[in-house]
Amino acid sequence: MENTKDLTEHSSRAERKRRDSFGMFDGYDSCSEDTSSSSSSDESEEEVAPLPSSLPIIKNNGQVYTYPDGKSGMATCEMCGMVGVRDAFYSKTKRFCSVSCSRSYSSNSKKASILARLQGKPPTKKAKVLQKQPLVAKLAAYAQYQATLQNQVKTKTAVPVEGFSWGNYITSNNLTAAPVTCFKHAPMGTCWGDISEGVRVEVLNTDCSLPTKVFWIAGIVKLAGYNALLRYEGFENDSSVDFWCNVCGSDIHPVGWCAASGKPLVPPRTIQHKYTNWKAFLVKRLTGAKTLPPDFSQKVSESMQYPFKPSMRVEVVDKTHLCRTRVAVVESVIGGRLRLVYEESEDKTDDFWCHMYSPLIHHIGWSRGIGHRFKRSDIAKKQDGHCYDAPPHLFAKVKEVDPSGEWFKEGMKLEAIDPLNLSAICVATIRKVLADGYLMIGIDGSEAADGSDWFCYHATSPSIFPVGFCEINAIELAPPRGYTKLPFKWFDYLRETDSIAAPVKLFNKEVPNHGFHIRMKLEAVDLMEPRLVCVATVTRIIHRLLRIHFDGWEEEYDQWVDCESPDLYPVGWCQLTGYQLQPPAPQTSRESQSSSSKQKKKAKSQQYKGHKKKRKIPVGKKPVSLSSLPMTGGVRRSFSGDEELTPPPYRTLPAQTAPEAFQPPRTNQEFSPSLKTGNEHHQSLLVTA
Repeated sequence: MENTKDLTEHSSRAERKRRDSFGMFDGYDSCSEDTSSSSSSDESEEEVAPLPSSLPIIKNNGQVYTYPDGKSGMATCEMCGMVGVRDAFYSKTKRFCSVSCSRSYSSNSKKASILARLQGKPPTKKAKVLQKQPLVAKLAAYAQYQATLQNQVKTKTAVPVEGFSWGNYITSNNLTAAPVTCFKHAPMGTCWGDISEGVRVEVLNTDCSLPTKVFWIAGIVKLAGYNALLRYEGFENDSSVDFWCNVCGSDIHPVGWCAASGKPLVPPRTIQHKYTNWKAFLVKRLTGAKTLPPDFSQKVSESMQYPFKPSMRVEVVDKTHLCRTRVAVVESVIGGRLRLVYEESEDKTDDFWCHMYSPLIHHIGWSRGIGHRFKRSDIAKKQDGHCYDAPPHLFAKVKEVDPSGEWFKEGMKLEAIDPLNLSAICVATIRKVLADGYLMIGIDGSEAADGSDWFCYHATSPSIFPVGFCEINAIELAPPRGYTKLPFKWFDYLRETDSIAAPVKLFNKEVPNHGFHIRMKLEAVDLMEPRLVCVATVTRIIHRLLRIHFDGWEEEYDQWVDCESPDLYPVGWCQLTGYQLQPPAPQTSRESQSSSSKQKKKAKSQQYKGHKKKRKIPVGKKPVSLSSLPMTGGVRRSFSGDEELTPPPYRTLPAQTAPEAFQPPRTNQEFSPSLKTGNEHHQSLLVTA
C-alpha cells in the first residue's frame, strides 16, 4: 500500500512538473518520455479527466490561468469571453471584464434559478443550468450529428460528393461568403455575437508527432459563414499550415477548455523552438483578445433543436396542382428542413422538401379557413394511427393586413415571380382574393383553363411587385405568352385588356438591413428540385430581392429569392447539419451547357409556353464522382401532373432546332437501373411565396 502511495505521489509530482496552468507540457521531449498519464485522458475525446488538485491553477470556473511566477494571472470573462489580466477584471471574484457583463450574467443566473426550481432541482448561484460542462454540450452535438446521418440514410440522399471543399474553393478564388447573421433562420443566426477575425480558440494540434491528441491555440484569420480559416499562435504571417474548421463543430473550443478538461496544450512542431518561454508568449498574445463564449457549444446544440417532429401532419402545396394543398406527414427533419410524404403515398416515395418556416406549409385546417383549394385524402384513417396534427403555433407567421379599406381585387394586374421559372418576373393577374390577406395569382398568357396553375401568395409576400417594378429596377419583365407588341409597355397592355394596376401602396415595401452583397457565396436550395442544396452566389440585389446563381451552371437556372428566404443558408450549413451539399457543375457539364445554350438563343424570347408546353424541372445536380457516367433524361411534367416516360432537357426547344445535347443530371436517381420511370413522379414542382 505504501509503495502504491509513493508511486501516486511521484506521478503527481511528475505531472505537476510537465504541465502548467495553461494545460501546457514543457516540451516534446518531456511529453514523449512519459505519455501514460495523458494517454488515459486522451484515449477517448468524450472522456474528460478531472484536473489534479495539485495543479498550480487559480481556478475560477475553469477559466483562469497563472503567470509563470504563479502569483498573478489571466481570466476569461464568463459572459462575453474576453481574455485579459485577472487583476484588471471587475469585482473581487474577477469573473467579469465589466459591470455590464456582470449584470447580464446575473440576469441569466436568475432565469436559470427559476428554471432549476421548475425542474425540481436546487437553485445554484453560478447558474449551472446555463453553464453546462463542455462535455455535455459536445455529446449533445454529436448525438444530433448522428441523428442527421441516420435521417440521411432513411431518406436515400445521394452519395456524399468527394473532392469539393469550401475552404479550398474560398481560398483559391479569394471569395467572400455571406456572414451567419444574414440567415436568422439558421443555427446561431440570431446569436452569432462578436465572432470575427482575431478571435482565439483552442483546436487540435495536427502539426505534431506525438502519439496522443494535443491541442494548441489558434486565431481566426478569415470567416466564411460557419467556416473559419485558422492559424496557430506563433506562426504570425506564415500561412503554410493554415486550415479551415467549422466554428460550430465539436473540434473547436473556447480558450480555457484545455485547462478545464485536462487536455494538453503543445506548440506545433514547425515552430516549437521559436520561443523559449511559450507561457509568457501566450500571456502576451491572449491579453485583450476575445474567445468564444463559455456556453457557445451549448447554444449551438440548442439552436439545432427543431419543433417539428416525424409523424406530424401538415397541409402543403400540391406539387402537381399548384392551386391546391394536400395533407402530408413529416418523415424526417434535417437542419430544420422537412421531408414531407403526401398522405396518400403508400410506398412513401411521393415526397416534398421544404424548410419548416416555408410559406408553402400550413397547419391542418388552414385551407378551409381562408377558402383555398384543398385535395381531400382518400385515406379514411391516419397512417399507422401514430400521426398527429402539427400545432398551429409552429408555422411561420404572416403580417396582419386590413382589407377593409382599399384592397386587392380580382382582375388587378401586377408583376410576380413565376413559381415554375424562378429566374423570371412576369406579368400576372389577381384571380381570387382569399381571407387573411392571401391572393391567388395567375401568369398572363400561360394559365390553364381550369386554373390549376394559379398559385397562392400573401399580400405582404416579397415575391409580388407593383406594375413598373421591373422597369424601374432594370429587370427584364417577361411579357405574356403570345403577346406580339414588343417591347412590352404596361400602359398599352392595361388599356388593351381593360384592366387596372394594383395600387402601389398595398405592396410590401419594407427592406431589412439584410447584410448581403454582390458576389457573396452561400448554400442555396434548388427550388426546382428542393431536395438539393447547392453552392451558390448572390449576383444581383434589388432592395430585398436577391438573384441567386448556382455555381457552374448557366444563368437560366438562376432564381429570384427574398433576402429572408428560409431556403438560403451560410457556407458550412450542410457540413454542420449533416446534409449533402451539391458542388458546382464539373467542367464537362459547363462545356455542354455552353454548346446547348447557342442552340437555345432562338427560343429565348419565348420563356413561357403555357399549360401545353409542360415546363421542365431541373433535377439533381451531378456529383463530381459521377461525371464519367452516361447521361439519361429528366422528367417531363405538366401542371396537371401528367407525365411522359422520356423526359427532355431543362428547357424545351423547337423541334427543328433542338438536337439532343448532353445535360448533366441533377439527381443520382437517373443512374440507378433499378428505379422505374413510373416512380419519377416525385420530381417536384415548387412555388415560392
